[in-house]
Amino acid sequence: MVCAGGCFGIAAIYPIARALKQAGNRVLTLIDVKASYLFYWEDKLKKVSDRLFVSARDSRYDSKEYIPYKLDSLLKAEKKIDRVVAIGCTYLMYRCAEATRPAGVKTMVSLNPIMVDGTGMCGACRVTADGKTKFACVDGPDFDGHTIDWPELFSRRKSYFDDEVKSLCAFERERFP
Repeated sequence: MVCAGGCFGIAAIYPIARALKQAGNRVLTLIDVKASYLFYWEDKLKKVSDRLFVSARDSRYDSKEYIPYKLDSLLKAEKKIDRVVAIGCTYLMYRCAEATRPAGVKTMVSLNPIMVDGTGMCGACRVTADGKTKFACVDGPDFDGHTIDWPELFSRRKSYFDDEVKSLCAFERERFP
């Protein structure tokens, strides 16, 4: 079993990795952080992982390799990986799903980052999974990463980008005249 996490996904994969380990699985954990000071719960993750790989852009850890690349090399080196759980930004989950697709390793992703209200009312978390319209907040948030229409998801994520930038600029002008 591989648990891959970045950013808020570090906390989200911890109970999953712990439960997998308690169930007798071999657990490989991949963590991606922009800087080592952003990596929390290292001690907890070490306790529930057979191997812990950390990718950071600074010099504290050996690897600066983005974890989907590490996942790809693990898929080639390990005898058998049965499942991958990836939680973090949408790009990280997408890249993990694409890394495991050729090997046919089931990859679960958590689409929490696309949710707004969590009730199914706003539609912001609408996603196509397995050719069907789903809502991450009521039908998920966990989905098989190989069934997600990632290009559509990324397109939808950009729909308010210009408005968000304008809002941020207006906020900055107000706050720092």
